[in-house]
Amino acid sequence: MSSVESALKKQEWIHLRGVRVHNLKNINLDIPLYHFIAVTGRSGSGKSSLAFDTLYAEGQRRYIESLSAYARQFLERMDKPEADLIEGITPAVAIQQKASTKNPRSTVATVTEIHDYLRVLYARIGVIHCLKCGQPVRRDTIDSIVDDLFQKAPGEDILISFAWPLEQGLALLKKDGFSRLIKNHKIIELDNFQPGQKKSIDVFVDRVRVEPEERERLVDSLEIALRRGNGRIKIFLPTGKEVIYSNRLECKSCHLTYEEPFPNLFSFNSPQGACPVCHGFGDLAVLDEDKIIPDKNKSLEQGAIEPWSKPSSYELQEELLYEARRRGIPTNVPFKDLKPRWQKFILEGGDGYYGVKGFFEWLQTKKYKVQVRVFLSRYRKYVPCPACHGQRLNPQALSVKIRGKSIGDVCRMTVREAMDFFHALELTPYESQIAERLLAEIENRLRFLLEVGLDYLTLDRMTFTLSGGEAQRINLAAALSSSLVGTLFILDEPSIGLHPRDNQRLIQTLKSLKEVGNTVLVVEHDAEIIRAADYIIDLGPGAGEAGGEVLFAGPMDKFIREATTLTARYLRSEFKIEPPLERRQPRGFIQIFGACKHNLKNIDVRLPLGCLTCITGVSGSGKSTLLYDVLYLGWLGEAREAYRQIKGFEFIDKLIMVDQSPLSTSPRSIPATYMKIMDGIRDIFSSTREARLLGLKPGYFSFNTPGGRCEECKGAGQQIVEMQFLSDVVLTCEACQGLRYKPEILEVKYRGKSIADVLAMTAQEALEFFHDSPEVTRYLKPLIDVGLGYLKLGQPTTTLSGGELQRLKLAHHLIHEHGKRIVYLFDEPTIGLHPADISVLLRCFQRLVDHGHTVLIIEHNLDVIKCADYIIDLGPEGGELGGRIVAEGTPEEVASSPHSITGRYLKQVLANNL
Repeated sequence: MSSVESALKKQEWIHLRGVRVHNLKNINLDIPLYHFIAVTGRSGSGKSSLAFDTLYAEGQRRYIESLSAYARQFLERMDKPEADLIEGITPAVAIQQKASTKNPRSTVATVTEIHDYLRVLYARIGVIHCLKCGQPVRRDTIDSIVDDLFQKAPGEDILISFAWPLEQGLALLKKDGFSRLIKNHKIIELDNFQPGQKKSIDVFVDRVRVEPEERERLVDSLEIALRRGNGRIKIFLPTGKEVIYSNRLECKSCHLTYEEPFPNLFSFNSPQGACPVCHGFGDLAVLDEDKIIPDKNKSLEQGAIEPWSKPSSYELQEELLYEARRRGIPTNVPFKDLKPRWQKFILEGGDGYYGVKGFFEWLQTKKYKVQVRVFLSRYRKYVPCPACHGQRLNPQALSVKIRGKSIGDVCRMTVREAMDFFHALELTPYESQIAERLLAEIENRLRFLLEVGLDYLTLDRMTFTLSGGEAQRINLAAALSSSLVGTLFILDEPSIGLHPRDNQRLIQTLKSLKEVGNTVLVVEHDAEIIRAADYIIDLGPGAGEAGGEVLFAGPMDKFIREATTLTARYLRSEFKIEPPLERRQPRGFIQIFGACKHNLKNIDVRLPLGCLTCITGVSGSGKSTLLYDVLYLGWLGEAREAYRQIKGFEFIDKLIMVDQSPLSTSPRSIPATYMKIMDGIRDIFSSTREARLLGLKPGYFSFNTPGGRCEECKGAGQQIVEMQFLSDVVLTCEACQGLRYKPEILEVKYRGKSIADVLAMTAQEALEFFHDSPEVTRYLKPLIDVGLGYLKLGQPTTTLSGGELQRLKLAHHLIHEHGKRIVYLFDEPTIGLHPADISVLLRCFQRLVDHGHTVLIIEHNLDVIKCADYIIDLGPEGGELGGRIVAEGTPEEVASSPHSITGRYLKQVLANNL
């Protein structure tokens, strides 16, 4: 063991004392180092507060503060957690459920550093292929020329020559001792040469027999010829054939010369390597005729040209009609029935008229304005770059190949295909010596991606298109390949998006991370992953103010054996989510024909209406593509290329995607305003006796508008002081003491409580306080129904977890969408939810369906899947091996399918509920 490892082992525990971050209640906790630790508890119990806002924040803060002031200014600065003591913490790395960047230049290969190693590999052993004829371009060496000649003319006499430009004259040749030339395979004296029309001559160097005894003479003559011929020589064989050799990178057929490849040539982020047309993005934004003319049944008079149908574009529409009539183009005929030349004139212009495309080209010159960029984006689509065909690199970079594959070809492979390619790669001893370490690094990273269940992803997949679970597992693979030791790795539900089949591979990966000398702390709800941990910290007992306590901290076996918490009961199968006694029958179907987006294999799908339906399958099987890219965008009238036809939309009034994206980036966004609870509360306060005496209208009780809000902090309740090299200091506003309102507004009381007191209440407390005010309680009840009774009305929505945001949106729809036939779409709604919270969420889903709505869910959680009325299982694998319907029907029918991987696990779960 090294001295560093010995030093690390001396400190075996992280000691926390008096931690008061968010809802953590002054907790004391000792966490063992070099263990696999699970942090569990109900949603909102304080798991993220402990893992990320305490442990990660302090580990990262201490690391950053150890750096120079110059370096610190470029790094994110973390707030110091509120605690009496944090001792023994190691440098921390957080791997969360989100893509790290929205940058379209970030890909799976770049994030995992595979692309960096590929660039060096191709620069070192890649073979250039001629851009004109496609032949390999290699630099000849003396040894390679000699070897080639022994193959082409063994035992034969050959003539060695080099080309000499006549413009340099013949005198210099004579002076250097060259007195003969080769013409028509014959040696002639230099003095007898007649220049004629030729621009160069072949100067004779030597006649040599290609045999081992003459090897030394052959080498000497070749060296002379290469030196005098500027690296290029010509060999005349006895057969009459001429062979050209060059120690330059030159095509022997086309005589085009090339530069030596270098790593930056293979970077699409570098001007030296990026495609000159798309600048390394791989696609181009072009006008989308289907968006410009969405309804070709409309005439020009009816506003067929959609961007000119708005009141603000009245003059453009009138000019179009005038120009059309002037040329005899009918303006009252459907656009689709106009002659092709008329359609072309309207779109492309001509004869003094700019047309639709001319208008958009003019807008391009104004795109420095935000509103113009937004307008342009509405009528564009992205198509693969015609120059690089989506490979992002210039022709020179793509002409370099290893065993017939360019770096662009490799990046288009899936992780599995790339692993197979490099594993089967046969190299020469010379190439192996150069590439051995590079290939080891590439294969290691590919293996880690395979271990975390991402074999179906292509290396050029942009990271912002990944799901939260996929992004987290890619970061996990990158962490594994980094070879870090003595580090605290903190992961937020790494099982997100992972099929139960792949859990064991993930568990083994987490254990591997621990075994090399790290501490792995996982916030998790999946029973199989929790059981695999060495140590558990269970928080609770409830959520929000009812949570924040350590219920248990100790070895896993002891927890399962002795603990009485809800999590322990769940792991012992004492707490179960029971499936419904009866499955609903569909009242109709939305039928999708020919779904073919991404990896969907032209499938026909029937989605039941009036049911709770789960779309299942292994990671990458096409679930999100079907739900979002086909169904949701199809409802919006977009992505028409993703399917052939959709029937059944006439049976519904609305289709809503309920995701986990933030409601707002502003801390002013709170549950009370989002749920419209605040409207009723402001009305109640403005109707009190004190408010009427002071003439205070409802608007005075809003902290977002001037009037009643504190003007020192503009209603924020806090002021931010920027500290250049340290974390920004957030100070409570001295004028309002963080209460957001002016003193005279806070003097107004309703039942002894000010408006600030009400915003500090939880939804449950507010329901009891306003029990006789239906205009408030009707908006509060849905929050309790979805299990968010613990949320404070004034809590910024920016502080909510993804699961809490999704349930908040669900609560909003429960109250605001009545009397309509709605299809609700959810993508893994159980993210961040404890089994007890999942039970609450399922009741909400069942309530929605009972009210006549339809709920479609992408889900891996078997407790949810077994409660569905109908299942559509995609697969059989991920990526190109997926995209087909493997099984469909009730959970019992899918469980009996021999082809369904999901059915195999579902069968066990259903059997346990009998």
